[in-house]
Amino acid sequence: MARTQLLETADEAVAGIEDGSTVLVGGFGLAGMPFDLIDALIRQGATDLTIVSNNAGNGEVGLAALLKAGRVRKVLCSFPRQSDSYVFDELYLAGRIELEVVPQGNLAERMRAAGAGIGAFYGPTAVGTSLAEGKESRVIDGREYLLEYPIRGDYALISAHHADRLGNLVYRKTARNFGPVMAAAASTTIVQVNGVVETGSLDPEAVVTPSIYVDRVVAVEERHYTVQGAR
Repeated sequence: MARTQLLETADEAVAGIEDGSTVLVGGFGLAGMPFDLIDALIRQGATDLTIVSNNAGNGEVGLAALLKAGRVRKVLCSFPRQSDSYVFDELYLAGRIELEVVPQGNLAERMRAAGAGIGAFYGPTAVGTSLAEGKESRVIDGREYLLEYPIRGDYALISAHHADRLGNLVYRKTARNFGPVMAAAASTTIVQVNGVVETGSLDPEAVVTPSIYVDRVVAVEERHYTVQGAR
């Protein structure tokens, strides 16, 4: 098993992401969004990407900036439209981006299944809706369920609070959101952190993502992003 790489810059961290990759992007709105890694990915130039995230971007920062740069072919998310998602709205209405809506619980569970090596699972969410079209269904104990398949990523871009030098991660409050399941579901997991501490400095009981799931870590200056509002 290769050791986690501790890199100097976000540009080094995203080097090698190929055109056409499926990229899992952490964050719940702005909370836990790996802004520095996304900005570096825009500079890196990979295109025709499939993005898996909770929503389809806010304002013109982070994920929305990646969409605005024309690098994304398809988005899988739970909340594509909100008051500040005008970049996605314009692209979608113009037919320039594809969308697959995945209920939030299913989104998390499908990635968790990928990390756990589960081939598929049955769940009740979306039964009787348009999202059930084309999906295998089964009645279990008198209730209808839909067959759901794992979501795997070629890469995951996530944000954590701190890493130790081995790559073990701790998160800060709600910034934890999708990071842990995405880290396990991707072939290569790239993490931005606010700081790297010496091995042994983290309380083992507080480690959420073990280093075995982490491939690259870069420490970045903590910044706070805001969105000015919807158009």
